[in-house]
Amino acid sequence: MKLTHLLTGAALALTALTAQAADNVITVNAKKAGAPIQPTMYGIFFEDINFAADGGLYAELVKNRSFEFSPDHLMGWQAFGKVDIKNDGPFERNPHYARLTSMNHRDLWTGLQNTGFFGIGLHKDAEYRFSVWARVPDGKPVTLWVQFVDQNTMEEHQEFAEADVRVDSREWKKYTVTLKSPRTIAKANLCITMCGDRHRSNIGGTVDVEHVSLFPTDTWMGHENGMRKDLAQALADMKPGVFRFPGGCIVEGTTLEYRYQWKNTVGPVENRPINKNRWENTFTYRYYPDYFQSYGLGFFEFFQLAEEIGADALPVLNVGMACQFQNDDKAHAPATKEGLQQFIDDCIDLIDFANGDPATNKWAKLRADMGHPKPFGLKFLAIGNEQWEQPYFDRLAIIVPEVRKAHPEIKIVGTSGPNAEDGHFYNGWKAMSELKADLVDEHFYRTIQWYRDQMNRYDDRNFYKKNGPRVFAGEYACHDSGKKWNHSGASLYEAAFMINIERNADLVHMATYAPLFAHVEGWQWRPDAIWYDNLNSARTTAYHVQALYAQNKGTNVLPTTLSIDGGKASVNPVEKGKDGVFASAVLDAKASEIIVKVVNTTAEAQPTTINLTGVKKLAATTANVITLDLSNYDADNTPTDPHRIEPKQSTAAVSGTSLSVTVPAKSFCIYKLKK
Repeated sequence: MKLTHLLTGAALALTALTAQAADNVITVNAKKAGAPIQPTMYGIFFEDINFAADGGLYAELVKNRSFEFSPDHLMGWQAFGKVDIKNDGPFERNPHYARLTSMNHRDLWTGLQNTGFFGIGLHKDAEYRFSVWARVPDGKPVTLWVQFVDQNTMEEHQEFAEADVRVDSREWKKYTVTLKSPRTIAKANLCITMCGDRHRSNIGGTVDVEHVSLFPTDTWMGHENGMRKDLAQALADMKPGVFRFPGGCIVEGTTLEYRYQWKNTVGPVENRPINKNRWENTFTYRYYPDYFQSYGLGFFEFFQLAEEIGADALPVLNVGMACQFQNDDKAHAPATKEGLQQFIDDCIDLIDFANGDPATNKWAKLRADMGHPKPFGLKFLAIGNEQWEQPYFDRLAIIVPEVRKAHPEIKIVGTSGPNAEDGHFYNGWKAMSELKADLVDEHFYRTIQWYRDQMNRYDDRNFYKKNGPRVFAGEYACHDSGKKWNHSGASLYEAAFMINIERNADLVHMATYAPLFAHVEGWQWRPDAIWYDNLNSARTTAYHVQALYAQNKGTNVLPTTLSIDGGKASVNPVEKGKDGVFASAVLDAKASEIIVKVVNTTAEAQPTTINLTGVKKLAATTANVITLDLSNYDADNTPTDPHRIEPKQSTAAVSGTSLSVTVPAKSFCIYKLKK
C-alpha cells in the first residue's frame, strides 16, 4: 500500500515551480463552515526524557531524596563523618534512610551534602521550603544545621543562607523550615550538618533522616508538591487541548519490571517508590547512571496539571509489553486474559481513579483523599506505545473488550508503531480498524525532506477511511539531515505540515509535538519544544509554531483555495520535495473571527491577496497579524537568549472583504479578521 498526495478540500499549496513573485490569491468561503475542529486538536506530550520530570518540570531540587537510588543509595549525596544507610524506615515502599552519628570530636563533623540535578538553582530573594522526616532514636535532641553552599566561590564563606531544624522526638516526624536565598546561583549545594545543640556543639547524638526535600515556595498554582513555575506556565500559555502523559517509551520500560506503573505514583509522596528510568541507559553515548524517577510527579499531578491548563488528559498505559526495540517477544506478559489481568485492572482502575465516585470506589476515594473530590473527567485512554505486529495486536484484543465492558464511554487510542509508512504502520492501521479503536497514534520524527514529501499526507481518503479510526499525530518533530537539533528551518516545515493537519480536521483529531522538555545538561534526545537550565528556560521556534496553532485553532475549517494572478485554483498534486506557499482558514464561531494561516517556505516574499466570500462586510477595517519570522535558518532560542525569535504582532488594512499583504520569505503568518 502506498500513500498518495493529492490536493483536495480546504487548502492548496503552490510549489516552487509556480510560487515566484506573482500575486497569490487565497479565497476563503466564510459562509460555509466545514468540519469541526476538535478541542483536542493541538496539544502537548510529556515524557520523562531529557530530565523532564525530576530536574525539570517537577520542582523538587534534591536528588535521591529518599536514599533509594540503587546500587548506590548515596548517589547525589556527599557524606562526611559517620553516615550509615538503614532499610527499616517509616515508609514501606521507600524503606531506606540515613543515620547520622556524632564523631564525638569538636572538629569532626557528620552530615550530608546534596548536589541536586546538575547543581541546585536558586533565585535571589526567593524562598525555599526545606523538609525532612527525622527522629532521634536515643531520645537525645539534635540540631540539623541546614545551609545553602557555593563550593566554587572565592569568598571567605561558602555558605550563604542557613536555618536550624531541631529534631526532638524518638518517633518519625516531618520537620519544615524556610530559607531565603540572598543571591541567584545556578549550582548551589544543600548541606545538612548534625549538631548536638543550637550552639553548634557536635559532641554526641544520633539522628535519622529520610525524604529530604527542597522546593521553591513559589510553585505553579502554589502546590506544595508542585511544578517549576516557568515551565508549567509555558504549557498553560500554549493553550493545549490535550495533554498526553507519562510517555512514551518509559510506559514500556526496558523490561516489564521497569515499566511505568501509575499505581506507584499516587498516594503520599513519601511512599511512592522510585523507578529506574528507561532513558538512563538507552544511549551509551549519552549515559546518565543517576537517572531515576521519584514519581513525585505522578498521575494525580498529571491530571491536576491538565485540568489547570485547560487540556483533556490522555494517559498512556502498558499493554503487557516491554520495549520491543530492547527485547524479544519472550520479555512480555502472556497473551492470555489471566496473564494480562493486572494490565486490564490498571486500565479500569485508572478510569475509576479519574472519574469514579469516592463513596463507592476505593481508587476514587484515594483521588478525593489527595485533594480532588470531583472527577477529573477523563475521556481518553491510550493502551500501548509505539508497538507493532501480532504481539501487540493479540494483547490489545484481550484488554480492549474488558475496558469497553467496564467503561464504554472512554475512547480508546491504539498505535500504528514507530514509523509512518512501513509495513508495521499499515498492519497497525488494519489491526486498529478491526479492533475498532477510536484513534490511532502515528509517530514521525523525520527530516525536512520527509516533511516536504508529506505535505498532503492526510488528503488520502482511500487509505484513511471515512468511518474508520481518527488520527492522533502523537509524536512528531522535524530536523535537518545531519542536524538533529532545534533550528528555525525545521520549525518552518512543521508549520507547513500542520496546514495539512488543520484542513483535514475531520480526520485528524489530535496532534502533539514531541519531546516536550530538555535540560541543557541532561538531554538524550533532540529537537525538543522547551529547553532549560537550573534557572532559565526558552520556548523554541518549534514551541511557538505549536502555540500559534493551538491559540488560533478555531471551531470549524473553512473551504479555501489558492491561485496565482487570479487564475484558476490549482488542483494538481504538490511536487515532492519542493518549497511553496501553504494556506488554510478556520472559523472561530465563539469569537466571530476568521483566521487565515499562511506558511511561505520559499526564499522570496509573496504578495498575497486574501478574499473572503459569503460575508458582506467585516466588523473592523484592520486585521490583526501575527508573524513568526523563521528565515534565520540555523537560529533558535536558548535559555541564555530566550527571546531571539518570537511571534510579532501587527495590523493590516482591510478593503471591503479583502486583505492585501506580503508574506515574508520563510515565515509563518496568521491573519485574523472579525466577521
